Amino acid sequence: MPGWSGGSTAIDAQRLGRFRAALARLDPGGGPLGLAVSGGPDSMAMLLLAQEAIPGGFAVATVDHGLRAEAADECALVAAACAERSVPCAVLRVIVQPGNVQQQARRARYAALAKWARANGLAAVATAHHADDQAETLLLRLNRGSGLTGLAGVRERGAFGDLTLLRPLLGFRRAELAEVVAAAGLAVAHDPSNADPRYDRVRMRQALAGCDWLDTAALARSAAHLADGAEALGWAAAREWDERVARDVGGVTYRPQAPRAVMLLVVGRIMGELGGEPRGGEVARLIAALERGEGGTLGGVLATVEAGLWRFRAEPPRR
Repeated sequence: MPGWSGGSTAIDAQRLGRFRAALARLDPGGGPLGLAVSGGPDSMAMLLLAQEAIPGGFAVATVDHGLRAEAADECALVAAACAERSVPCAVLRVIVQPGNVQQQARRARYAALAKWARANGLAAVATAHHADDQAETLLLRLNRGSGLTGLAGVRERGAFGDLTLLRPLLGFRRAELAEVVAAAGLAVAHDPSNADPRYDRVRMRQALAGCDWLDTAALARSAAHLADGAEALGWAAAREWDERVARDVGGVTYRPQAPRAVMLLVVGRIMGELGGEPRGGEVARLIAALERGEGGTLGGVLATVEAGLWRFRAEPPRR
């Protein structure tokens, strides 16, 4: 990796020690690390922490989705911060496909990061998700009646295809990351949508800020425990799939035996393989209909019941 300038970022030793410990725990097995840096205070704090913790052992990528006029300037801000510190930085420009903008932007971002990581021999890519993100997501999804899979927080180690994703900041609070940036006097980008109360997450963030009796770090730990439960459900669903699901010429058959939470995952996977992308609540309603022997259609997939066997096939085209 190119050299490092060695300039101090005046980071509190205890915070730096926690970051080093997280990296050691998440060690992807050798090789330089990639950092996904947007220009916001959280990811810029991660850049500063990495500068002190693993000098010369990382590279940065910043993604321009082309969705906002300010995006190019934010990428330029990241590139300038990296140049000042002799940190290699790539600006990745992506095209977001039509549909759910947030979902498509996420896919495009991670696909670009994966390609960049492979091209540069990076062992993994770290993102700046932190404890407040976990807590906000948990409460938002609780408020929407999400099931266990929806409530599960992101893990410290994850993947997008063959890209290993690390999240070394999950033990950090948003406020302390802002202090890291302020202490270094580093300019950061501020997305105005992060303060727009029209967005559910912003309202939740504001509500949390006014609830000093809520322990955000404990909420984040609960999200991690729920993720453990979701992983166990995934394991059970994989077994149910292997033992109870079969493909035939017309589609897929399923003879359910597992509890409802496992059935939700199996039927959701069947729907996905047949081209459907329904939400969890829609899948639950379809399962309830199948249990009554009624069947139904969802997301372009027709489901029927025959003597306890559930059959799924693509819905025939309408004439």
